[in-house]
Amino acid sequence: MPKLKDMVNLFMDPLVTTGVLMEFLADQFRKKGFDDAVLGLSGGVDSALGAALLVEALGPEHVVGLIMPSDESSKASVDDARAVARSLGIKCAVRPIGPVVRAFFKGGTRPDRVRVGNVAARTRMMCLFDHSKAHSAMVVGTSNKTELLLGYGTWYGDLACSINPLGDLYKTQVWQLADFLGVPEHVVTKAPSADLWAGQTDEKELGFTYAEVDRLLHLMVDREFSHDSLVEAGFPRRFVEEVYRRIIGSQYKRSLPTIPKVSAKTIGLDFHLSRDWGT
Repeated sequence: MPKLKDMVNLFMDPLVTTGVLMEFLADQFRKKGFDDAVLGLSGGVDSALGAALLVEALGPEHVVGLIMPSDESSKASVDDARAVARSLGIKCAVRPIGPVVRAFFKGGTRPDRVRVGNVAARTRMMCLFDHSKAHSAMVVGTSNKTELLLGYGTWYGDLACSINPLGDLYKTQVWQLADFLGVPEHVVTKAPSADLWAGQTDEKELGFTYAEVDRLLHLMVDREFSHDSLVEAGFPRRFVEEVYRRIIGSQYKRSLPTIPKVSAKTIGLDFHLSRDWGT
């Protein structure tokens, strides 16, 4: 079997990919009857790419970015989010969520930072969907394929949205496309972080780099390599098994809530319709 370096290539044609995603966005907005989009701008590359694609598909006048810092968010992240909005010519608004998160935990047990991060993520999505209702704008998500497969996101928080143009792009492909579309360089090159607490980075929390895990995920998921074949290709078995456990353990985040079968046709089991059915 050839070695890993000879078989893995996550390069994509950025022009073709941009065209596919622009067509997807234009089609979805038309089918769902929306002219405007709203998304959270974190100052990171994923939300910046999402905003750039929306500008290409809809025009800057139809895109609003909400910047929603928590008490733990860094000033640099807010500055980067503003820089992205300026570079794209889109409207943005700052909605601090710290008071809401503090009020949620007031009088209760002292939460750990994961609970605080989850409430912050869900508060942000509440703000986005409220904006959606108030301004007839569709909520656009920005979780990439790597995060979705690993379950690296908050259920009904940052994973909640109406459509997600980045969901089939690995993180390394997000970087490629963001660079192609002219996202500010310092946003593309800075260390990825959910900005949940001071010094937090994605790769430190995950325990491996995106470059490493994207190569593994491509072979494991897209090319359906067995565990033994992945080990033969050069991946440590422990790494293979850990990533597989993450995929299996986070399947619930990629699925509808489990419903018991008591009728002839049960939603999510044997009653399946396209998301665009009827539109």
